Amino acid sequence: MRSNLLVLSILRSAETRTLLSQVSERTGHRLVHASSCEQAELLLNNGVEADLVILESSPATLPSHRRIVRTASKSAVCIICDPGERQTIDAALPAGALYLERPLEASKVSIILELASDASNARRELGSANALTPSNASSAAKEIIREELGDGRYFLATSPSMLRIYRQVQLLADVDAPVLILGESGTGKEVIAHLIHTHSCRAQRRFVNVNCAALPAELLESELFGYQQGAFTGAIKDKPGKFELAHRGTLLLDEIAEMSAQMQAKLLHVLQDGQFNRLGARESSRADVRVLAATNVQIESALAGKTFREDLYYRLNVFTINVPPLRERREEIPYLIEETIRRLPETLRNENESAFPSRLIDAALLYDWPGNVRELRNFVTRTITMRDLDTAVRELEGKIAAEDQPLQADPVRTLHLKNSGMRSIVRGMKDRAEAEMIQDALEISGWNRRHAAKYLNISYRGLLYKIQQHGLAPKSLAWSRTVTGI
Repeated sequence: MRSNLLVLSILRSAETRTLLSQVSERTGHRLVHASSCEQAELLLNNGVEADLVILESSPATLPSHRRIVRTASKSAVCIICDPGERQTIDAALPAGALYLERPLEASKVSIILELASDASNARRELGSANALTPSNASSAAKEIIREELGDGRYFLATSPSMLRIYRQVQLLADVDAPVLILGESGTGKEVIAHLIHTHSCRAQRRFVNVNCAALPAELLESELFGYQQGAFTGAIKDKPGKFELAHRGTLLLDEIAEMSAQMQAKLLHVLQDGQFNRLGARESSRADVRVLAATNVQIESALAGKTFREDLYYRLNVFTINVPPLRERREEIPYLIEETIRRLPETLRNENESAFPSRLIDAALLYDWPGNVRELRNFVTRTITMRDLDTAVRELEGKIAAEDQPLQADPVRTLHLKNSGMRSIVRGMKDRAEAEMIQDALEISGWNRRHAAKYLNISYRGLLYKIQQHGLAPKSLAWSRTVTGI
């Protein structure tokens, strides 16, 4: 099975960009267009790991394209050129590039994408095999990212989903387009917005946050766009709006799905042409702002219910980041607890009680945290302040029991909980059986993964994923670790 690619293109021709976009969309690959060689270099130097770089080259552009090819040394490179130019370009660029000659055809572009996908699969299989060797398995499992964002904010990631978001943010930071951030309340959507701003070329400018749910529609308009003196009673002097304050910076529209339909229409107009009118002003104003938007509303339901405009949604979701709830990244809970305690004022922390005991950590890992990171942070602060760990454990155990207890007053909810519990048990049994079967096949084959994959009738790459998913290791190695205490 071929993998989906991240394709970075630097193309002069609008026709070529359109063709590449159509083929990429049809084949499921993700495409990022860089407007210049400088922007492409910036992306590649700031964490964008493109599988394929496509250049529209000519003898005049060779110096800049030579730099890009060197920067993208781990990426496949495809050169689009005119007939007769290939020899000159080939001599000037490092060997190994793929070529497409004009006029372009969709079928030929598809072939290039398939070749790059096969090469990407081979690199990833090799990387997965190396990652599962005993010498580096432990270090890979402990990958953790902490980044300070100022004003007490920080980003922390160690789960695969949050590590993917971190890499996605690095990719999107300097692509100056709107980003829609989705997720439940308390998951850290505002932190993600700050992270995007911090990594962007606008980082030295203002980050302005507007909570669209906190203001009624008539006040939200003046808050966003400002007003002129005399525009209404009490407007005794001119006041700039958030768009003007965020000029050349970043504006976060938090809880945007709470915005009224009338305000959504006005915002759409601003996003389309960059112009807006202060209340009471006769002339339009203009601001250079990167807009980020966040909401905890199920966006599909809002669109179906006509409470959120489709045209505004498609304007905002050039890129979308889905922040998972804390219950889907439980491995981060101990790190978040530790980080919260570390950031508490010294007056609250007691040297002997500033670390949670294992029984409290275990309870925290079992609880679902419907309020997500915000609820966890409040719980930690309350526990450290009260200095009563036994009460904290009982509190979590009571909440866990309440989650597991069927609600007799609501038969539909009761049935849902029973079915969910049964599904969880069946899933656990299935996972254990699968792990045992794979372990047996690996032991029989002497841990020759290719032979084991053939025996199990699954792909080699699929087997590598399953080994990593279940944390499997040779029994002799596991026994040695147990005996020696490693």
